[in-house]
Amino acid sequence: MNCACLAELVGVKKSFGKVVALDGFDLEVRRGELLAVLGPNGAGKSTAISLMLGLRQPDAGTARLFEMPPLQIEARHRVGVMMQEVALASELKVREHIALIASYYPDPMPVEEVLRQTNTLALADRPYGKLSAGQKRQAQFALALCGRPSLLFLDEPTVGLDIQARTIMWATLRQLVHEGCSIVLTTHYLEEAEALADRVVVIAKGKTVASGTVREMRAIVGRKRISCATSLPANVISAWPGVQSVIRDRERLEITASDADSVVKRLVTSDSQFSGLEVRSAGLAEAFTELTQEVTA
Repeated sequence: MNCACLAELVGVKKSFGKVVALDGFDLEVRRGELLAVLGPNGAGKSTAISLMLGLRQPDAGTARLFEMPPLQIEARHRVGVMMQEVALASELKVREHIALIASYYPDPMPVEEVLRQTNTLALADRPYGKLSAGQKRQAQFALALCGRPSLLFLDEPTVGLDIQARTIMWATLRQLVHEGCSIVLTTHYLEEAEALADRVVVIAKGKTVASGTVREMRAIVGRKRISCATSLPANVISAWPGVQSVIRDRERLEITASDADSVVKRLVTSDSQFSGLEVRSAGLAEAFTELTQEVTA
């Protein structure tokens, strides 16, 4: 393992009956990065994390965590985990859960520090079973941080959170990376990966279909977004060559085009009231859709 690599899967294969979850899959987590692992449902994202954590064993290939087998206690002491499926004692208060999980680590954060860092002080003395779904996710995030992890695995961490709680969690994740923590994030919120990730890996049918920075992922797609105010009907523009989609947002149109230059020229010559032009590169969502459609089609 490269010294800059904290965890890796090499040539991993994993099947569940006749279903192939991962097929010769490679993945590495580098020091000091937030790695977003993206893919459609059933692509193999959660399986990959389970193998890195030693929760499942590969049928073939190798999983390593801090240059050790994932189940080795020295490796596990350096990891924090927040999975999608979590079962915790409903009668214990949030601070009691944090104290319990912290006791498993050699150098945990004090409970009050965990509560402050994760903005869960208001939940500290409430029984876990009395929390809303979003509040339970906040408590689970606190549990993932209490051991001062060098490597943090977050599987769909912001599902169920309101906008304010999600924004606070994003700020905490950015601070953790700034302080040297590496993070593996799986998410269906592509704007989350676009906002946070240093690097993105896209999985489909158990294989990596693309990897790189968010900027590199965007560059894979030749489409651009055109936003403008025009009196032309959306159904007319959608029939033009090079136009992928047209959506009306109040007085403006949002156009996705593979040939933005020709579309803009036609808008200018076809509508004397045309105004407010904005053209920008396609985002991660378009790149993700194009990459995964090529594999699953």
